[in-house]
Amino acid sequence: MLKEKMYHVGNLSLLTLPKVAFLCSRSIAATAVLKCYDWVIEQRGQGKCIISGFQSQIEKDVLHYLLQGKQPLVIALSRGIKVRLEPELQQAISQNRLLIITTFPDSIKRPTVDTSQQRNRMMIEMADEVVFGYVKVGGELEKLKTEYEKTKKMIIL
Repeated sequence: MLKEKMYHVGNLSLLTLPKVAFLCSRSIAATAVLKCYDWVIEQRGQGKCIISGFQSQIEKDVLHYLLQGKQPLVIALSRGIKVRLEPELQQAISQNRLLIITTFPDSIKRPTVDTSQQRNRMMIEMADEVVFGYVKVGGELEKLKTEYEKTKKMIIL
């Protein structure tokens, strides 16, 4: 599946589940925000395993909703894994429903455009379905969507 070394914290067996990747441009149209919230509440109710970087503000909001559920989650980082995790992440790990993964060592402290692109490619390759909350025209996410749209089931909210 992956050629690089993968670092992780949490339940590694979650990688065997069918996964839906969620990606969203950093700048998002106001009309797309409610669609993303409706989508995540539906996914939480269905118990689907969601993989995302949860890096943009809307992705962070999606994570907030998902952590209130009981479904499995995979957080893919574009940096190394932090030493201290937030209490809500620790709780989900202790419930065996969260996996945090990265291909970057702890020495990579901050995400960059390059590491985020690598992370997004990894998520798309791991996912069975890819959902875009919003794709900014001319942005990096649009390039990525175009690159993979023939190989993966993709949905734009």
